[in-house]
Amino acid sequence: MSKAMPEPNRKRKPRLRKSRRSQRWAAAIVVIAVVLAAVAGWRAYERFTGYPNRAHEGSAEAIVVEVPRGSSFTKVLELLVQAEVIAEDERAMFKLYVLNEGAASKVTAGTHTFRGDMTPVEILEELQRAQPAEEVRVTIPEGKQMLQIAEILADKGLADKDSLVAAMRDPDLLRELGIEAESAEGYLFPDTYAFGRKDSAKSIVTKLIKRHQQVFEAVRRQYFEAAEELQKEFDWDQHEIVTLASIVEKETAVKEERPHIARVFLNRLRFDSFKPKRLETDPTIIYGCTVPEQKSEACQSFEGRIRRIHLRDPDNPYNTYTHEGLPPGPISNPGRAAIEGVLNPRKSRALFFVARNDGTHHFSATRAEHEAAVKKYILGGAVGDGTPQ
Repeated sequence: MSKAMPEPNRKRKPRLRKSRRSQRWAAAIVVIAVVLAAVAGWRAYERFTGYPNRAHEGSAEAIVVEVPRGSSFTKVLELLVQAEVIAEDERAMFKLYVLNEGAASKVTAGTHTFRGDMTPVEILEELQRAQPAEEVRVTIPEGKQMLQIAEILADKGLADKDSLVAAMRDPDLLRELGIEAESAEGYLFPDTYAFGRKDSAKSIVTKLIKRHQQVFEAVRRQYFEAAEELQKEFDWDQHEIVTLASIVEKETAVKEERPHIARVFLNRLRFDSFKPKRLETDPTIIYGCTVPEQKSEACQSFEGRIRRIHLRDPDNPYNTYTHEGLPPGPISNPGRAAIEGVLNPRKSRALFFVARNDGTHHFSATRAEHEAAVKKYILGGAVGDGTPQ
């Protein structure tokens, strides 16, 4: 009897069907995942592309945000969230939007005004808005000394007075600007200026000095020969010319008189008959008693009026009644007319002048004539005898 053939293994078919079923399920899951991912991606894409023009759900009231100079975009974003211009849960989306626009570095410092219902596009436009330069216009009158100028600038809301005075006496700044003096006195040109509200004290002082240099060089070119003559005769350069101009500026407010006043002082220095060669001008004493950091003992008692103790004070280097020649430096900040007066003085042999009580002066070539003018305009005038006490 022959052996029966073994029956085929019937269990393999179900295992194959199960394997194919698993593969179909896996493929279906992959397809579903891809579809879901695609849908999610599309929704995310749709949400992102629609995001820039979608208004936030905030208040329509104005929200002011001050962006400090030098702020990073991260800092700016933090300020916007804190001010509720952007919701906390939209921080990442707004950042992504700005980065995609390549605008993170285009945010301008300054004051920005937003609303809580603005779109991201509007917010970004405001962040990039060019800030108007907040200018402060200041007029510096002729003949003011440095402490007065610092006060004028400080009163306009610019740098504080102490910082301005410190800048005017900063040796490094003066050296950088070519000023060979202990302060910027005489080099702070009187003019009308426009400053930025946040300009530093040094930048303000620099602007005034550079304006002086511009004007002085123009005047010196115009009167080149006269400047050369002063250089040869007295060894004067810019500092000495400005010093005399500063005295001229203080002695008269009448523009037409400045060349005549300048000639009087130059005659006193030139004429052999005039000795000692003292300028004898009151404004220099007042300056020495009010502006320099180091003051003489007599100046400690100065209360705004010159007395005999101040006239006779040898320790005040600015006292032109006890010291011959020019004082150590300028006593005010002269304008163009005063500088021109020194370089283009009027032809005259006058050695004296006295106020006429109407803003002008009487000029005299001799002491006798001068004394007669003093008697007429001062001793017999309406202002008292004018004699220092």
